[in-house]
Amino acid sequence: MVPESGGRFRFSLKGSAGLVVAILVVAILLIALPAYRLFFLISVLIGLIIAGGLTVWHRLHPIEDQDVENKRPLGL
Repeated sequence: MVPESGGRFRFSLKGSAGLVVAILVVAILLIALPAYRLFFLISVLIGLIIAGGLTVWHRLHPIEDQDVENKRPLGL
């Protein structure tokens, strides 16, 4: 925790520590709250359907070089 002006504390997690905390929070919610299990399952299913649809779309409609306007945004 890092103290900021105004007496508030700011908590910051970066990288893999943040991922571990996020996984732990989801696991605790799945165990503690039965209604959250159904919500989580529905959310994962929707995400998988959308990811699958986007994968199929991009395999059938690949991005061509002429589709990209600024190929060198940094001018390198």
